[in-house]
Amino acid sequence: MRFLAILCVRNEAAFLMEWLAHHRAVGFTDFLVFSNDCQDGTDAMLDRLAEMGEVTHIRNDGPYDARGIQFTALKQCEKLEIVRQADWILPFDIDEFVNIHAGDGTLPDLLAALPDATAITLTWRLFGNGGVVHYEDRPVTQTFTRAAPEVLHWPWRASMFKTLYRNDGTYRKVGVHRPRSPVKDRLDEARWYDSHGRALPEKFRTERIFSTFGRPNYGLAQLNHYALGAMESYVLKADRGRAVHADHMLDLDYWVERNFASDDDRTILRLAPAMEAERTRLMQDARLAELHAAAVAWRHDRLKQLMLAEPFRALMGRLLLTPPTRPLPLPAARYLARFANEARRQGDTQTTGTTPGRQGDA
Repeated sequence: MRFLAILCVRNEAAFLMEWLAHHRAVGFTDFLVFSNDCQDGTDAMLDRLAEMGEVTHIRNDGPYDARGIQFTALKQCEKLEIVRQADWILPFDIDEFVNIHAGDGTLPDLLAALPDATAITLTWRLFGNGGVVHYEDRPVTQTFTRAAPEVLHWPWRASMFKTLYRNDGTYRKVGVHRPRSPVKDRLDEARWYDSHGRALPEKFRTERIFSTFGRPNYGLAQLNHYALGAMESYVLKADRGRAVHADHMLDLDYWVERNFASDDDRTILRLAPAMEAERTRLMQDARLAELHAAAVAWRHDRLKQLMLAEPFRALMGRLLLTPPTRPLPLPAARYLARFANEARRQGDTQTTGTTPGRQGDA
């Protein structure tokens, strides 16, 4: 069984070893990684990993589709042999970590729990900043353990998912949140399940990028989303730009909608020994170790440069001033949802962002 992870990165070399090692431990057998416009050596690190047979690396240097850099990368997938040979595919990001609760925490265990599934929605669980100010070279999964509650009623983005799907020809194109371009004659054979183990309605076969609000979604698996990191890392993320809309600078809106810290969730750490063993194996390569150290130094140096500029210094000040986000009580969430639903009915997709099939901000 070949499990393919697809990743797009820019200036993420300092985090690449942990992400790759963790997902090897989860059970991914193949990695397709697109890079663009890297200053920290991410592209050089991926070249070395490709030489070692660990990943397939493609430089995504443009020109870019009007929908963004990530869309441009994913458009290439249907032509690639590594994609055609995959049995299961999951496109996701460097700040997202698959966390399987079934069995021993691996992909085969998840499939064994859902033997009829051809697509499984992995719902985000948002992990907040936890008050960490300074970036340090240590595993993200071990640094940030405070998260949103299991049932979070608002914002709607908190229930977005990425889709692990069987590469059986039902969908012809890879998408950011879900596979695209379905073959209509094959849709009756598609069996979508959520990561709590529930069969999903037919509409999920062709639309939807978020799970149902107001109920648990993590019984069998979840997608740990470390969107913020340390405050210093968030300033660097603002400098890099969004994955989908690279020209949109991040500010407090993005931060507040993701900085939940009400619950402690360390379930991913049961794979820490396997992750550490795999990371140690990779870092035994002298060139990779050198590139990792250079990437860590680059982050520290780049932060110093950014903090001399008022927009980034002001952003850091706001982060220091802002407390963790308070989960909304159900009545308040229903108040907002009522207007969001009304806006959707009126066709105001710019307000709701919930038009079926819309890819959203990753």
